[in-house]
Amino acid sequence: MSSKSYNVAVVGATGNVGREILNILEERNFPINEIFLLASSRSAGSTMNFAGRELVVRDLAEFDFSGVQIGLFSPGAKVSSQYAPKAAAAGCVVVDNTSFFRMDPEVPLVVPEVNPGAIAQYTQKGIIANPNCSTIQMVVALKPLHDAATIRRVVVSTYQAVSGAGKEAMDELFEQTRAIYATTLRVPPKKFPKEIAFNLIPQIDVFLENGYTKEEMKMVNETKKILDPAIRVTATTVRVPVFNAHSESITIETERPLSPAQARALLAVAPGVEVVDDPAQGLYMTPRDAAGKDATYVSRIRADESVENGLQLWVVSDNLRKGAALNAVQIAERLIADYL
Repeated sequence: MSSKSYNVAVVGATGNVGREILNILEERNFPINEIFLLASSRSAGSTMNFAGRELVVRDLAEFDFSGVQIGLFSPGAKVSSQYAPKAAAAGCVVVDNTSFFRMDPEVPLVVPEVNPGAIAQYTQKGIIANPNCSTIQMVVALKPLHDAATIRRVVVSTYQAVSGAGKEAMDELFEQTRAIYATTLRVPPKKFPKEIAFNLIPQIDVFLENGYTKEEMKMVNETKKILDPAIRVTATTVRVPVFNAHSESITIETERPLSPAQARALLAVAPGVEVVDDPAQGLYMTPRDAAGKDATYVSRIRADESVENGLQLWVVSDNLRKGAALNAVQIAERLIADYL
């Protein structure tokens, strides 16, 4: 990493992802000269702790980005659409965690373990997009297998934690669960289309004309942009009553044969991946096991006996860390190491 230090702005600092970005910047000793915490006017004036200091949250609408080199944005797509271009025009390179810029052909969509070279395209608009959380963990696991045997088709079903929908969603799961156990009252859903406690909801985001949800099509389109436009992808995304860490059941078909043992060996040395796969000893990952950790975990690697050249994987990762905040910070680390 560069020996220089940088002025960094964290936009959406008071949200789940913003707080995790601050934790990770501190944990990884990111070379910060000065850090600015930005949020909406209703949060401005509040304080947050960073590296043992109490910092005042500033109003994004009034902030001047001209003295900032790196902006880590996670304020929501509408806010990013307005302020990320303004920050970029002021000379700040934006790493945006929202969905707004991901499919813009002039904005690189980056997972550092998968397509770090794409970061170089940031000069076109001054913005780098962070992919969807469920896409990130999937492509981290698929990259070494694609390099070895060329993946033709992916079928993925996700089991996504409520933290992916924000703090209010986490509160809703907690309150609904408590009400079921402690009272005769029910807490009606607000953040989700149906009650989430003790339930599964096969809908994340809105339904589209093709019958898929917007979240499902994000996985389809982002995987093609990041990994290979020729890959065929179909997804079913499901919200589950888990507070943190997403899980995915992934079936792949490859052009060339790839045994489970070969896949296990490739994944064992892949960057960002940890293999935990010994069912006879009860070794496989769950969301509780992955929460708070940085790796993308792969378990239950086995042949899909229903197709030729098929493999099945179980992939688990902390969606607030690798699925959002960590990936953004890793992009910033590669940015300053190679380009700034």
